[in-house]
Amino acid sequence: MNVSNIRKDFPILDSRINNYPLVYLDNAATSQKPRAVIDSLVDYYENYNSNVHRGVHTLSVKATEEYENSRIKVKNLINAKSSTEIIYTRNATESLNIISYSWGKKNVHSGDDIFITPFEHHSNIVPWQELCRDKKANLRYVPLNGSGDIDMDKFRSQLSQRTKLVSITHMSNVLGTLLPVKEMIKSVRATPAVTVIDACQSVPHMPVDVQDLDCDFMCFSGHKMLGPTGIGVMYGRSDILNEMPPFLFGGDMISEVTYESAQWNDLPYKFEAGTPNIADAIALGVACDYLQDIGLQKIWDHEIQLGEYAVKKFKSLKNFKILGDRSKEKRGGVFSFHHEKIHPHDIGSALDKFGIAIRTGHHCAMPLVQSYGIVAASRASVYLYNSNEEIDKLIDRLSEIEEYFSGE
Repeated sequence: MNVSNIRKDFPILDSRINNYPLVYLDNAATSQKPRAVIDSLVDYYENYNSNVHRGVHTLSVKATEEYENSRIKVKNLINAKSSTEIIYTRNATESLNIISYSWGKKNVHSGDDIFITPFEHHSNIVPWQELCRDKKANLRYVPLNGSGDIDMDKFRSQLSQRTKLVSITHMSNVLGTLLPVKEMIKSVRATPAVTVIDACQSVPHMPVDVQDLDCDFMCFSGHKMLGPTGIGVMYGRSDILNEMPPFLFGGDMISEVTYESAQWNDLPYKFEAGTPNIADAIALGVACDYLQDIGLQKIWDHEIQLGEYAVKKFKSLKNFKILGDRSKEKRGGVFSFHHEKIHPHDIGSALDKFGIAIRTGHHCAMPLVQSYGIVAASRASVYLYNSNEEIDKLIDRLSEIEEYFSGE
């Protein structure tokens, strides 16, 4: 990958923050957008702004074609069997809530078990907490071994015919850890449970194949993969989606209405009530093109290299510690860290004075962060447009910050 050429596609990377060149290391929260994605939004609103699926005039036909073409691009990106298995939502959070509300309320009953892992984002914890509370089901956490990894033997032993759903993050947004989702899903197949993958931190960064993983659902957000905000994806197997009741009612999700009743539209429209987010869906398709043109495997290899380089450079710092064990296997380009005496918010504010953007706080994974005996952490996360030189800037400034707060 030619990172210098890639950076030219992202207008915001030419910005200066506090008179320093922007070093953007907050990609796990949201990614920056290439010019092609930005231009696609302008193109829609300037040249063929119209509603979809409802008109025979030229603008509506064009908008419908582009909207449905984007769905095919998402389908190809994750290798779904059919574009009808791609449901557009606002974000991954909404996708997970739809599964909880639509599938969960119909299929989960008192005494059933739902499994999630200790690594989850709040969006993959709270919907299941609420579902279990409503249904008097049991929310269980996948056991970990002494090294902090999934204990597959214990996990298999805890699965039963009462296991109804297992929802797993593909990659931790705090630790960069890749979970053994394929192995876990294979184990779950011995039960009646459906499987859900939160792929917000994997689909933007690495090749992901839903057929190879054999998952039942997968959720991710467009804004973390070079696309706009306000557009997300819920992938689901068509046989399961067909059995699920709609989440919202009205508009395009209806095929026939009388004064007394209504019939639901076919997939994927059954879950896309009202006028959809047309412009952002089209732009998400452009983002898929951009990622495919570069190659997800190349992006993944680049991020692994950046992560390994960052861990090596962190060793030069005195009292900064990276959360998690990054020595055992290759992990994604997300690394959270903390200092014994300096609060993460002070670190983030100080870095911002030098134009360096990181994330501070609990990263919407409060239980995981607190399991390390801290209330907050700093997090840097890289993407295809980041470089070793930017890691160097981060490390140099962290060293200066440490010296400043220690009074040296």
